[in-house]
Amino acid sequence: MNNKWVVYSLALAVFLIGTIEYIISGILHIVAADLGITTSAAGSLVTVFALAAAIGSPVVIATTIRVDRRKILLTMLGIFILSSIMVYFSPSFEMMLMTRIIQGLSGGAAAVIAMAVATRLVEERNRGRAIGTILMGLSSSLVLGVPVGTLLSETLGWRTLFVIVGLLTVIPLLAVFLRVPSITEQRAITLGMQLSILKDKKIVLAVVITLFYIGGYSALFTYISPFLQSNGELSAAALSGILLLSGICSFAGSKIGGVLADTKGAKFTIYAGLALQAGTLLLLTWSDGLIYVVTPLIMMWMTATWMTSPAQQLYLVTLVPQSPDIALSVNTSFIQFGFAIGSGIGGLMISSSSIDNLGLAGFALVFLALLLAAWLFAYDKKNGHAASNKYNENRSIYTD
Repeated sequence: MNNKWVVYSLALAVFLIGTIEYIISGILHIVAADLGITTSAAGSLVTVFALAAAIGSPVVIATTIRVDRRKILLTMLGIFILSSIMVYFSPSFEMMLMTRIIQGLSGGAAAVIAMAVATRLVEERNRGRAIGTILMGLSSSLVLGVPVGTLLSETLGWRTLFVIVGLLTVIPLLAVFLRVPSITEQRAITLGMQLSILKDKKIVLAVVITLFYIGGYSALFTYISPFLQSNGELSAAALSGILLLSGICSFAGSKIGGVLADTKGAKFTIYAGLALQAGTLLLLTWSDGLIYVVTPLIMMWMTATWMTSPAQQLYLVTLVPQSPDIALSVNTSFIQFGFAIGSGIGGLMISSSSIDNLGLAGFALVFLALLLAAWLFAYDKKNGHAASNKYNENRSIYTD
């Protein structure tokens, strides 16, 4: 197994983590009915996973920065597997919340470390593609995990799905154990040095952009099943079919974004992705509930969102070339904060207004991200962007 296939194994791990995180969105009504809670309350299962990943991932990364990345990755995957099996034995809403917190902490940390490891297993010029491949694993959970889970939940039971995904995670765990080399840091980096990256105005603006555009995505996606159902009486098969088509678009978006980031540049790709994402969310508010209009708009929206992701991650790596896993960890935390904020705003929108207005809430957040991107890149151009030169000069701080 060469390094290319090791990267794909890491992408499989991220795929399974993403499936566990996002599958709730496809079966929200089933989970709510089984636990005896409202749809908005069920949405909090997405929120707590995201918050655990957002807060826990950087803590794990920071406190273990001098520990072999391979060992930490194996540990996080192991905890993730056990927590996924725990779902089967979590009969109450409170127990499910605790289980989702453990899943978010371990899965979020594993995803960050997997991405950082992947960038160390390829040549420097292919790092954008490596990030894109890992993110394709994440978006693939939307292609297969969410729609298949939605379809199978009525026959196998939604709790059984979590157990199956957890057991499948043993495959990438074995691949990491057998094929990923020891990766340790050559020089000590203190927690203060790690957190100091947030003193850089460009980094702060970049991660806030992530917060807003992911928030805009989560505001709608968390409640995608009831949103689609509100636009048409859909069977489980029809709903799964729409989610599958949308997931394919997210998969393609990650691939397109990775290639564009390497060829056209991260800034161009971020601009294009955010503009298309905002545009489609706005059009969704004017769709008049027509499912044949909503479906292609959802597909374009998914493509745009996931096209932005690899470019945004690559831009962060170029800003902090000496410690890419810290940059990716911080950005991933803001991704998860975005999920938490977006799902919360979406829940409030459903409670206070109408589920049909979720697109408008998402548009407002993504439009803010687009404005911040324009500000960031104007500031970047004005002050000179030396990060790309540093990126070329600095070599890997890790050694096999």
